[in-house]
Amino acid sequence: MTLRAAFKALLGLSLGLCFSVGALAADPAPKAAACPALLQQNLLRLQDEKPQSLCQYSGKVLLVVNTASYCGFTPQYKDLEALHAKYADKGLVVLGFPSNDFAQEKTSNKEIADFCENTFGVKFPMFTKTAVTGADAAPLYKQLAELTGKKPSWNFFKYLIGRDGKVVDTFGSMTNPSSRSVVSAIEKSLAVPAAN
Repeated sequence: MTLRAAFKALLGLSLGLCFSVGALAADPAPKAAACPALLQQNLLRLQDEKPQSLCQYSGKVLLVVNTASYCGFTPQYKDLEALHAKYADKGLVVLGFPSNDFAQEKTSNKEIADFCENTFGVKFPMFTKTAVTGADAAPLYKQLAELTGKKPSWNFFKYLIGRDGKVVDTFGSMTNPSSRSVVSAIEKSLAVPAAN
């Protein structure tokens, strides 16, 4: 075999290998469950202010709650944590959004995080202080208000979101998280299988 023939054979082998690798790279990887539009948001986690994608909760049942430290409804933290603990293995996630929209929240995110953990043992995901009403409302809360026609009129307003990322129901501040209406709606939503 001449040097020229060897070079052509090597070149042909190299090109064949490149096309094979290219074909492998072009094969789409299995897609994860699509993230519903409502959850396509990045928010800062309360404890360390690191960005978190709400898409990580795709396929879960979510109870979204605006919270406050100095409110008559603040003891609802205990019931929210109990719900989260009881139903987490079935797919429920409580998401807490501290807000000072009603002038009842602590000044810093660190103070809020310490209060939630030390006073109520909160383990469910909490996000940094968030505007939930008006022109400055966070995009998530603007979308929730638009989809439901309801916005928080006070602290501890609750939105229940199904596994498909659609709002199932809303519950006012006076409705305790442990109430039959909330628990029943959560259980019914958890009974719906997640889409594959």
